[in-house]
Amino acid sequence: MGKVAQIESLPLTESGGEIPVHVAIIMDGNGRWAAARGLPRIEGHRRGVEAVRRTVRHAGRRGVKALTLFTFSSENWSRPKSEVEDLFNLLRFFIRNDLAELKANGVRIKVIGRREGLPPDIGDLVREAESETAANQGLTLQVAFNYGGRDELVRAARLVGEKMLAGAIDPADVNERIFEEHLDTAGICDPDLLIRTSGEARISNFLLWQLAYTEFVFLPVCWPDFDETEFDAAIAEFHSRERRFGGLFHG
Repeated sequence: MGKVAQIESLPLTESGGEIPVHVAIIMDGNGRWAAARGLPRIEGHRRGVEAVRRTVRHAGRRGVKALTLFTFSSENWSRPKSEVEDLFNLLRFFIRNDLAELKANGVRIKVIGRREGLPPDIGDLVREAESETAANQGLTLQVAFNYGGRDELVRAARLVGEKMLAGAIDPADVNERIFEEHLDTAGICDPDLLIRTSGEARISNFLLWQLAYTEFVFLPVCWPDFDETEFDAAIAEFHSRERRFGGLFHG
């Protein structure tokens, strides 16, 4: 979907502001939330799952069409083995317990990132979630799991190169559209709004290609405390921006 199509399709809030079609979120601060309360890190991750549920439901109510959540980066493998396993267990729990509700509410699930190296049952659950919700026409929930932006770009370049070697693509024809078709996010418009929680102000190897013209909002709240009010505050900040996509300022 091109940028003009994205802008023209934005629905309006009650106050007349535009609802972003696609919201991406770096869900940061679970560990800090737990540490501030003297709790184990896993408790922060558990509370983070509750925040995911709130956010998915609210995004759907607000008319957002696509929601991408950065849940597990390819760099997270460097964390202690026990914490990695805890994160996998939370993903298992979320899919098994929430899939029926997501399906009933018309949510379509898409998982981006490397699938190689994941536990076999995780791969099976991911495929089940995608298959069970493939026909849904509501919110697209794009889960970035075992994902890294640089890795995605390398894999896309490799795919394009393989097709050129096979004669399926003429090198002279390679352009942005063709490259985008080989990204994990193919078929999903670029994010209008990126939210990062916990006060950090960086994108941490997330959607490096797709965030080229995205509006960034960095919030001080840790992810377990992120709720409908925080979501709406980020949209209000989005409303205040003048999106120019390289053009002139008209304010």
